[in-house]
Amino acid sequence: MNFVVSSSSLLKHLQTISGVLTTNNTLPILDNFLFEINDKTMRVSASDIETTMKTTFEVDSNESGKICIPAKLLLDVLKNLPDQPLTFTIDPDGYGIEISYTNGKSKMVGYNGDDFPKVKEIENTENTVISGEVLADAINKTIFATGTDDLRPVMSGVFCQFTPEDMTFVATDAHKLVRYRRTDSKASGNSSFILPKKALNMLKNNLSSADEMEVKIEYNDSNAVFTFKDIELTCRLIDGKYPNYEAVIPQENPNVLTVDREAFLRSIKRVSIFANKTTHQVQLKISGSELAISAEDIDFSNEAKERLTCSYDGADMEIGFNSRFIIEMLGNISSEEIKLMMSQPNRAGLIVPATQENEDEDILMLVMPVMVNS
Repeated sequence: MNFVVSSSSLLKHLQTISGVLTTNNTLPILDNFLFEINDKTMRVSASDIETTMKTTFEVDSNESGKICIPAKLLLDVLKNLPDQPLTFTIDPDGYGIEISYTNGKSKMVGYNGDDFPKVKEIENTENTVISGEVLADAINKTIFATGTDDLRPVMSGVFCQFTPEDMTFVATDAHKLVRYRRTDSKASGNSSFILPKKALNMLKNNLSSADEMEVKIEYNDSNAVFTFKDIELTCRLIDGKYPNYEAVIPQENPNVLTVDREAFLRSIKRVSIFANKTTHQVQLKISGSELAISAEDIDFSNEAKERLTCSYDGADMEIGFNSRFIIEMLGNISSEEIKLMMSQPNRAGLIVPATQENEDEDILMLVMPVMVNS
């Protein structure tokens, strides 16, 4: 089994899928890439059982076969080679691998390709198509709000809700929540599932908001498959019932603060340097057209205060938030101004764009307050 391939092209394809690899595999064979060749088409797979990613590309060969090649060793070799053709010569009996290049060669031992776990074809699937740009935006604007609590695995992923009217993506860790909805993306029927964080990160790394392409999504009760460009990603869905997120979004929020997003973000970043390192609390005091932002760390006698001009409709209010949550949220909204809608100092606040730049996009962020220091 022999083939010739460009070193830079091979490295690029392997790096695309290498994020699936983990260092603590229960099956040693998963420390390898599976190379499968059929005439001039090469398909390389990486898997951790839960998530499998495949990439397909052309090579110079007239043979068929498969072999597992140690992933870390191969990546290290490729990263240190200049761009040039590589000739792979593989012994099908002893699984010996020889890589020849312009001024040398290297040898390693691979493994039987039949030992690599096979990805089962998923059955009884529904499918839909979504633009790469929309999916990238949906992931980027929700993944930061996912939880890390192993006892609540459903919160560690992004909840996807597809209907004939729109697609909704939700993430929450019980302290913050993001609901991202697109009316320009629809499905033929009603369905919902929870995507795990690893698969989301792999998609995020391989999609960009500038990608003008379509992503085909096939899914059933337990698995989802994403197909785009020369990539296929299969992942096991998180099993469980997602919390009723609509029930926690407060409907009555009479106190509405409108402020320049960039100025608010920069101010919070500066002031939060002086916040308590455990609570990361910043305090907002809103009165008339003035917003006072302050933080203090009593243990070290650190404090900071800043004032911003704003537009405010409502009763004077003092409310505290975790600055890290606010910074993440403001960083994932693109409008010039944001609205912070509140009811009481001990109730959740809502952050939304003041003006909707894209009429097909609806984003809402919820943040729980922290008790204001008296």
